[in-house]
Amino acid sequence: MVRLWEWERLRDLPFQVDLWLPADSAFLYVGVRIRNPHHLPAPVYWWSNIAVPEDEHTRVLAPADDAWHFGYARTLSRVPVPEWDGADRTYPLRGAYPADYFYEVPDGARRWIASLDADGSGLVQTSTDLLRGRKLFVWGAGPGGRRWQQWLTEPGTGGYAEIQAGLARTQLEHIPLEAGEEFAWLEAYGPLTADPAAVHGADWAAARREAETRLEAALPRAAVDAAYAAWRPYADTEPAEHLATGSGWGALEAERGGFELPGTPFDPGTLGEDQEPWRRLLRTGALPDWEPGPSQADPGASLVAPAWRDLLEAAPSTAAAEYHLGVAQWHAGDRAQAERSWERSLRCAETPWALRCLAVADTASGHPARAADRLLRAVQLLLAAGAVPPREADPVLEADPVLEAAGAGQGPGVGGGAGQGTEAAGAPTAVSLAAPPAAATADPVALEAAEAALGREAIVALLAADRADDARAVLDALRPTIRSRGRFRLLRAQVLLAQGDAPAARAVFDEGFEVCDLREGDEALSDTWYAIVERLVAGAVEPLTEEARARARTEHPLPGRYEFRMRPT
Repeated sequence: MVRLWEWERLRDLPFQVDLWLPADSAFLYVGVRIRNPHHLPAPVYWWSNIAVPEDEHTRVLAPADDAWHFGYARTLSRVPVPEWDGADRTYPLRGAYPADYFYEVPDGARRWIASLDADGSGLVQTSTDLLRGRKLFVWGAGPGGRRWQQWLTEPGTGGYAEIQAGLARTQLEHIPLEAGEEFAWLEAYGPLTADPAAVHGADWAAARREAETRLEAALPRAAVDAAYAAWRPYADTEPAEHLATGSGWGALEAERGGFELPGTPFDPGTLGEDQEPWRRLLRTGALPDWEPGPSQADPGASLVAPAWRDLLEAAPSTAAAEYHLGVAQWHAGDRAQAERSWERSLRCAETPWALRCLAVADTASGHPARAADRLLRAVQLLLAAGAVPPREADPVLEADPVLEAAGAGQGPGVGGGAGQGTEAAGAPTAVSLAAPPAAATADPVALEAAEAALGREAIVALLAADRADDARAVLDALRPTIRSRGRFRLLRAQVLLAQGDAPAARAVFDEGFEVCDLREGDEALSDTWYAIVERLVAGAVEPLTEEARARARTEHPLPGRYEFRMRPT
């Protein structure tokens, strides 16, 4: 048996996953346990995800006649299974767009889901009854879904679908885990072979019945329940050999709460540098403040559980303590108090991270210009921490009037204190991105990661505030290794377009780039492409008309390499 365990910090809960393959068994068993050692209920979310090969003959079967459909148009609707909207949706390639199908498994029915090929062979997953949800995720047969498949898999391999199993009916829900209680269940994964004529027949009830009958013959439901009962005593057995070590957060929580968690030892030896400030808070009641240089690059990990929030509220006020308190308050939904904490953090010491948090709050409350001011100042502080000199290869930096502004780098509202900024869109900001020497040396890896993250957010915010020249200045001030990334090539095209240079923006796309951190549903690539070609068709100063938009889409179709759209357009 192999055991994996860790402390999940968002829900503040420990979990374990035990995996074993019994002798002479074709099924892998997986025992899962989530515990709530606290005195209050906790909302729990769990889905096991299995990638399965797909082709035009792949069919996914589950014991349901209805499903909840959720697509990237962000609507949830109950639909019949298998046929809906003119197609049999149990075949993953018979839909054009990515979608989730959460099957409505009746109470009392055996929990299972299978993916079978043209010959009736494939993989089945089943479980004890607690794991009630079953889901099919498909990429679809349209160009966006196919591009995602190509991007995520090895060259020359086929596509895949995902079959999943969860505690709730859908992934839009959580299940309450009461104080001092636990959720535990057993899953089994293995091969299944059924009569292809039956499982691919037009009679859905017969297809399901054939698959479930074959499953019962291969692994009876009673055998799964018996395996679960046999595993439960071993769930508390201490591991005999350690193959790898996770984080030290579980050990920190065990120290704080005095928790006894048999079977999942959180060794104090795993405590490290990340946990040390929090141990100091626990022991002394004070969170160590940041050093001037390194804190600009990495504010350290935040803890948001109520017990830590209580400790932070009682701790002496420092830049670090107020910053982390604000993060915990924001996580708890107390946004007003979070903003006050970040403002106090700024009064203790001006750091990029309190500014960034306040910028997030500004954006959420509808103040984009103020958010842009704060993020611009945050980038200036971060570049100062790295002592990044002006680059001779960047003529824009030397010529841009933003960079020739006041040397102190503090324009209206983006200097010290709470960083209150002007609401005038496009107002010039007196911030120099030429960095003075830092007070201490920051970790170079952390600094580059922070520069990329804050730089990206600042550019997006400045563009949203109609400050294209300032966005250009930030982009040009970033180190070349960041500017060469695909995400920042996309930002370059957006900045050029905002500055009125659509041909140069188009040239960025023509040169080619790949956005490695693209997220599902992100349409920035297609939106930017069409904004560029619409402007090229309409001309630099002419108003955009519907005729120009239609011409642009006809004459300049989106290149396949940038086609990641996941919904009808």
